[in-house]
Amino acid sequence: MSTQTQSVPHYDLFIGGASVPASSGRTFETINPADGTVVATVAEGDAADVDRAVAAARACHDDVWSQMPVGERGRLLLRVAQRIQDRMAELAHLETLDMGGPTMWTAGTAMQAVEVFEYWAGMATKIQGEVNPSMLPGESLNYTLRESLGVVGGIVPWNGPLIMAAWKTAPAIACGNTVVLKPAELTPLTALELARCFADAGAPPGLFNVVPGFGPTAGAALAAHPDVDKIAFTGETTTGQEVARNAITNLKVVTLELGGKSPHIVFDDVDVDRAVANAIFGIYTNCGQVCTSGSRIFVHEKIHDVFVEKLVARAKAIRIGNPLDPMTQLGPLVSKEQFDRVSRYVKIGQEEGARMLCGGGKPDAPELAKGHYFSPTVFVDVDNRMKIAQEEIFGPVACVLRFSSEEDVLAKANDIVYGLAAGIQTNDIKRAHKLARRLKAGSVWINTYHRIETSCPFGGYKMSGYGRENGVGMVNYLTRTKSVAVDLNDYVMDLFA
Repeated sequence: MSTQTQSVPHYDLFIGGASVPASSGRTFETINPADGTVVATVAEGDAADVDRAVAAARACHDDVWSQMPVGERGRLLLRVAQRIQDRMAELAHLETLDMGGPTMWTAGTAMQAVEVFEYWAGMATKIQGEVNPSMLPGESLNYTLRESLGVVGGIVPWNGPLIMAAWKTAPAIACGNTVVLKPAELTPLTALELARCFADAGAPPGLFNVVPGFGPTAGAALAAHPDVDKIAFTGETTTGQEVARNAITNLKVVTLELGGKSPHIVFDDVDVDRAVANAIFGIYTNCGQVCTSGSRIFVHEKIHDVFVEKLVARAKAIRIGNPLDPMTQLGPLVSKEQFDRVSRYVKIGQEEGARMLCGGGKPDAPELAKGHYFSPTVFVDVDNRMKIAQEEIFGPVACVLRFSSEEDVLAKANDIVYGLAAGIQTNDIKRAHKLARRLKAGSVWINTYHRIETSCPFGGYKMSGYGRENGVGMVNYLTRTKSVAVDLNDYVMDLFA
């Protein structure tokens, strides 16, 4: 969906099966966070463009897609999956340029996007109703139908643009809906390339539309649009609340996957090296810019000191560098704004009395000076009431807290407004399962972390949102259930005779 001008590509909106400029004619730049260079210029959509995209999606839904045989829905999604797979290296490279994730991360999320489309291609033929028993005398047939909602609006964040676009798109289309996607303004490029995959796969015009732009204009217009039947939003909590308020206009279905401040609990019966490896993966993946990051690491007092020593050693050894280098483990933060946010929280943590053992700012390497790099940071002597333990930082900052007992750590882990994910490291299987039941989190990982699978529901408790993505249960948020009752009796129940 791009054109090349003076070595910098330009991307237009994708509406009704074609690339089109924004109604206003405005554009914006997307910047490489590793060196500050311009990756591309992008058409800036707003409310007028959202109107165009929704109209195209509505026409496609009503006239074409909702009438399409379910097998053909699945075959189209398989063709899209194949296009993504064919272009996997290119898409991962583009995502790295756009948001700074190391290629080891972006290649993995591109592979997951293929898996999402394949999974929902198979699911398209398995969305079905049921026959229900009658509670009334005589003979009757009661059954339910699953019908598509109509137009689904997806609003995705900048920290996983391609995989989030896949999550918002493939299930909705498998269920018979059409989609208008608003990617984050910081990272719009792979969503627009996904539109190209749809076009190359032979998708009908209007099935999948992409309107890049800014939250207060394009995002708000999509959330409030009276002809959008559902909004699926992933992002931070304050914006999610605004999306939910805007969606009241026509009481559209809303699913929200919001912020997190996840506890990662390490008991004293573990192999410490393995637990440290899981903790490192839990907090520093994608430079800590993951909503499920295990940013509150609770360590049993018996192994606290040795765990911290190993954690700091591993954090200092992480390879920071050009995210296009396959050896790089930690790339830059996505923007100067995000760098300043993380820096501000590091200062707050020091002012609150937490002790910083490593990191805390930009690495010294001259070759990293132009990028928004932030060294892996570890705080100890953290109290659970501190801001750095209660508020989402969204960066490579680990807070280590001591605990003495199961009840102690359970109370502290749940003492937070968020409830997206949690981790437990222990060899006591009974303890693990009991705690998994009592932790107030939508996902609990035992002796692992960040294990998000296409077949398993994902979403939060409390201020981490509501609704679920992934897994068969997602069908409930993308279809309407209609009850049909048929009287099979030879007589009429004439109550007014």
